[in-house]
Amino acid sequence: MPVLVAEGKIAVFAEVAPQYDGMSPADPLLEPYFALAEELDIPIGLHMGEGPPGGPNVEGYSQYRVSMGNPLLLENVLIRHPKLRIYVMHFGSPFVDDIIALLYSYPQVYVDVAQNDWGFPRKHFHAQLRRLVEAGFGKRILFGSDQMIWPETIRLAIETIESADFLTDEQKRDIFYNNAARFLRLDEKGHPQTS
Repeated sequence: MPVLVAEGKIAVFAEVAPQYDGMSPADPLLEPYFALAEELDIPIGLHMGEGPPGGPNVEGYSQYRVSMGNPLLLENVLIRHPKLRIYVMHFGSPFVDDIIALLYSYPQVYVDVAQNDWGFPRKHFHAQLRRLVEAGFGKRILFGSDQMIWPETIRLAIETIESADFLTDEQKRDIFYNNAARFLRLDEKGHPQTS
């Protein structure tokens, strides 16, 4: 893997989704991945929060557990790996209070809004997004769509951010690009910065 990182073939390790196997992100089986990502300075995108509608009752997802999506389960990982860059996918929704506590204590943590920005009623999503912004974390929110098979939802996700009347134009630009560029350490042309 170090060679692939050096060659620029691996830039992010995502979507890590132990919750779908009923595992905590702090499970010892994941420790080598977190250690290697920290050593190589590769960000990790970790699925947390809601999973498939219907959860473990959906065919193929019997091991999924809502409780394993609580962002506070990440705390011991972050203590063991203080230089690990991690973004919590789906901002750990519905555990908004918990993700705010995590963001407050661990500046290397960012969140994305993928799927929540089109998969939930807009009013509900906007209320959660507003809480993150009003808590002071507008510079650590990343845009995402979580789309591989329904590309039309990307437009809906963009419209959902654009329609958030409580966001300034600058905050929208931050969510759409600036925050990700900083988190991923991209240069002005959008390429990875070299050391």
